[in-house]
Amino acid sequence: MAPTRPDLALLELLVAVDDHGGLGAAARAISMAQPNASRALARWERRLGMPLLERNTRGSTLTPAGRVLVHWAREVLADVDRLLDAATALRTDQQAELTLAASLTVAECLLPAWLGTFRSTHRDTKIHLQVHNSRQVCDLVAAGRCDVGFIESPDVPAGLRHAPVALDRLIVVVAPEHRWARRRRPLTIAQLAGTPLVVREPGSGTRSTLDAALAEYHRADPLLELGSAAAIRTSVLAGVGPAVVSTLAVGDELARKELVAVAVADLELPRTLRAVWRGSRTLSGPAGALIGQITRGNR
Repeated sequence: MAPTRPDLALLELLVAVDDHGGLGAAARAISMAQPNASRALARWERRLGMPLLERNTRGSTLTPAGRVLVHWAREVLADVDRLLDAATALRTDQQAELTLAASLTVAECLLPAWLGTFRSTHRDTKIHLQVHNSRQVCDLVAAGRCDVGFIESPDVPAGLRHAPVALDRLIVVVAPEHRWARRRRPLTIAQLAGTPLVVREPGSGTRSTLDAALAEYHRADPLLELGSAAAIRTSVLAGVGPAVVSTLAVGDELARKELVAVAVADLELPRTLRAVWRGSRTLSGPAGALIGQITRGNR
């Protein structure tokens, strides 16, 4: 009697074991609870009548039979990706629509130029743009409510594909009248952490990057939480207080000396802005064309 056909999640788990060197790491990589992963593989081993994993106190590795099957599992998953690519291409040919979700900094500072170039070669493509913070963008992408998203947060949720599209850096800025604008010495990280700041809301990429950088320090409560880089920029210009913002969002104000960048000793906050999507490894259709255009422009 032929073995029961495995579902795709089981094949992804088998490939992940090969890629990550153990069952626990593999389960985390595909967002599956380890007990569920262990039970699923054990059931399939019983149906196949052969072991796929060698289990010991140090972890789990593939048996020779498991290594043979993982090769075919990769082929099956690649075929599924090609099937999804074909379906996307067919849908794109019929609809010629592109739905995007972007975090606020990307939407305000980068997307206008990207979309302007894109529209010059894709005039018939209808573009829909939603603007949210990075966490919400990832939720929309994961739910299949947009073709591709753009985020600033340092971490990408499991299950989403991603590719870098731009580099950015966060800096501390104040109004020229602020006492920090006249400092001759850099701030310490502890001084920054202990100062009430004008910050983005939880879930934004800027807030996540800042919180991760200051996680080991005692933090003052935020002076003000705002929902966009533009609102923070306006507040700092008005003298409300200091903020940590993207260089993309305040480049003009710094050049005109309307804002002052404040150095912080031993603190650099570079970050990579990413496109995120779900499904096949390579985007096709208008979404693939947009990401290809962006990455070519970065070379």
